[in-house]
Amino acid sequence: MLGLGATLAILAACSSGTNTPSSGTTQPTGQASTTSVPSTTALSVVDKAKQDALASYRGMWQDFVAAGTTSDWQSPKLGRYATGIALTNMSRALYADHYNGLVTKGEPTYEPSVSSVEPPDNPNKIVITDCSDDSRWLKYKADTGQLANDTPGGRHLINAIVQKQADGSWKVSEYGVHEAGTC
Repeated sequence: MLGLGATLAILAACSSGTNTPSSGTTQPTGQASTTSVPSTTALSVVDKAKQDALASYRGMWQDFVAAGTTSDWQSPKLGRYATGIALTNMSRALYADHYNGLVTKGEPTYEPSVSSVEPPDNPNKIVITDCSDDSRWLKYKADTGQLANDTPGGRHLINAIVQKQADGSWKVSEYGVHEAGTC
């Protein structure tokens, strides 16, 4: 699995030899506190949003790749991480493959990263930029198993919008895949 690309903000409680332990009481200088302050690691709101958006982006493509093996345009999994135009485009592409007797085999690679967050302090919209390689994710004729692609694929620039939903989840609402060789 690829790294999330999100930076972790580490909040550590430090002991600097001051006389103020975590309980809020003052210890005389030179005496050890009986209350220890544990180190804490937490994600900031922005970093958590970035992490969740990237996970949803990857999840959407994983579900699309899985549905492509049978061209299942009605797969209920397609809506787990996609909504709106993104969901419609995936369903239509899979329906077209089904109608044309095609299935997709293999798996593309991804290199997603967050290119912007809106608003910057508490995001509800994240734009992801990716460079996906589909040269090992090809279309085949379902009835004969013969390769149906005329071209071997390549590296495609993908731009996606991931939005926070009313239930707190993140879903891809739009994406655009550019032609091979764009990244």
